[in-house]
Amino acid sequence: MKKTVLRNYAKLIAKMGVNLQKGQDVIIHASIEQPEFVTMLAEECYALGAGRVTVEWRHQPLTKVHYKKGSVRTLSKVEDWEKERLSHYVKTLPARIYLESDDPDGLRGVNQKKMAKISRNRYAIIKPYRDAMENKEQWCIAAVPGAAWAKKVFPGMRKSAAMEELWKAILHTARADGEDPVAAWEAHNKDLADRCNYLNSLGIERLEYKSSNGTDLWVGMIPDALFMGGAETALGSGVVYNPNMPTEEVFTSPMRGQAEGVVYASKPLSYQGEIIDKFWIRFEKGKAVDCHAEVGEPLLREMIGMDEGAAYLGECALVPYSSPIRESGILFYNTLFDENAACHLALGMGFTNVLTDYEKYTLEECRKKGVNDSIIHVDFMIGTKDLSIDAVTKNGKKVPIFRGGEWAF
Repeated sequence: MKKTVLRNYAKLIAKMGVNLQKGQDVIIHASIEQPEFVTMLAEECYALGAGRVTVEWRHQPLTKVHYKKGSVRTLSKVEDWEKERLSHYVKTLPARIYLESDDPDGLRGVNQKKMAKISRNRYAIIKPYRDAMENKEQWCIAAVPGAAWAKKVFPGMRKSAAMEELWKAILHTARADGEDPVAAWEAHNKDLADRCNYLNSLGIERLEYKSSNGTDLWVGMIPDALFMGGAETALGSGVVYNPNMPTEEVFTSPMRGQAEGVVYASKPLSYQGEIIDKFWIRFEKGKAVDCHAEVGEPLLREMIGMDEGAAYLGECALVPYSSPIRESGILFYNTLFDENAACHLALGMGFTNVLTDYEKYTLEECRKKGVNDSIIHVDFMIGTKDLSIDAVTKNGKKVPIFRGGEWAF
């Protein structure tokens, strides 16, 4: 891939992604597989006036060693220096950039129950720090190819060719390969905002999903929750940023405890370094009470049982079947991409910033309004070519939102 194209992608992440402000610190979370691009990204952050750029490297095979060989007690401990670092982040609110590149099967063979227990133990300590930064940070998730990931997506190619093809797909779906990526993102954000405005004008009480694959589900909405999409605004600073590159979704957080029926996944789900595929989940009174997967059912059940909130919905997202990501014909085995190829739901944590005037409420008050809380937030894809979605409004009117997998307005 040409360095000039990659340089433009790095600029796009730094400017349109986190919208870095002069003097602001940056933390880049990245795999050791892409040092050259990470260096470019750090240079672009400094060019925008960054204070300090810190890179937190990860190596999936090493992570696997830790989970296999380390004890639950040792790996669950949050050291004092980690708490001090988190306290520093609460005070300084650095911009965070997450570069996805991991192997979708990279943690296969790890004891998932052990991994889940470690995550729960650490989360109990880290949660207060995370809550203190809720909605205040600028962050962006983007992607760069990893060798194993590229081979998973393009199994019939040599590694170098697969890496090149994955680069092309990433740049295209992130609107980073055109003459003016910034203008492309501005136009895309406007389209998403217009759709949100229409949906928010309807006074939606619940969404009803139906598809020939067996999906028959309704989900209740929070009365004062809004649909959002594209750019978001950081609380306090007012900085506008784009948290996902790419993104095609319009989303909201539903009312905890209001979901009835069954929903079938339309794409495989990559979770915790393993694949869950061909699965369904049944909801009663908002809670996932049963499920089945042809591939990875124990992991699916472990995910749903992570904590009390993991069995409830945290997001309803609308994505047309004609999404550029689906039309690429590529199954990415990565939620950042696959969730933007189809309508999806998410189990676990909801978004407090979807509430009208959310900045006036405490996190506890947001939860009481119906926004779910959990250690996890896992998107799974449900969009199909014949998916229909109707909105039932507060005055009892039924309004078509999707027909044949596409926007009905």
